[in-house]
Amino acid sequence: MKWKLLDKQQGYNGFFKIDVCQLQHELFSGGEITIKRELLHRGDAVGVLLYDPVRDKVVMIEQFRVGALDDEAGPWLLEVVAGVVESGESVKQVAQRECHEEAGLEVHAFEPVHAFYPSPGGCSEKVYLLCGVVDSDRADGIHGITEEGEDIRVAVLDYHEIENLLGSDRISSAIAIIALQWLQLHRERLRIESFVM
Repeated sequence: MKWKLLDKQQGYNGFFKIDVCQLQHELFSGGEITIKRELLHRGDAVGVLLYDPVRDKVVMIEQFRVGALDDEAGPWLLEVVAGVVESGESVKQVAQRECHEEAGLEVHAFEPVHAFYPSPGGCSEKVYLLCGVVDSDRADGIHGITEEGEDIRVAVLDYHEIENLLGSDRISSAIAIIALQWLQLHRERLRIESFVM
């Protein structure tokens, strides 16, 4: 299948960038189609699920999210640590920086979970998701960078609380849902490995 970018114009350049693209691509049924689409660029991101396999606890963060203004539960979402990849940074460097900035934690070990596009219909962002092994006894407080408007509260939850929150739709951020469902599949292995170390 072939495609071609016919034209790209910058539609907006602020905190995010938007390009207006004219594209042509082959159709599954044969022939071609020409389409016009807006493409949001917000940069790639790294998400980190913070898990303490010894205590079987998950460290999450809660913060205000403008995208959830109309949510009936309010715009404060329970999420995993996450941040945007800056120029020259590796995924692991972003993960370490964000864990310290948003949760005040050092991570003992990282394990790759998955890389994915959360909204490829109109956004170029790719998320690199990791699991970070932490000591949940050290997790507490309010964090974030004031100059960036961050006001982030740490929440330490027993694993079984997480299952209840997932079942009740209390966790509505896609990255957090993906991370926690991954944990459901890998929790026993992580717990066994932590006791073997």
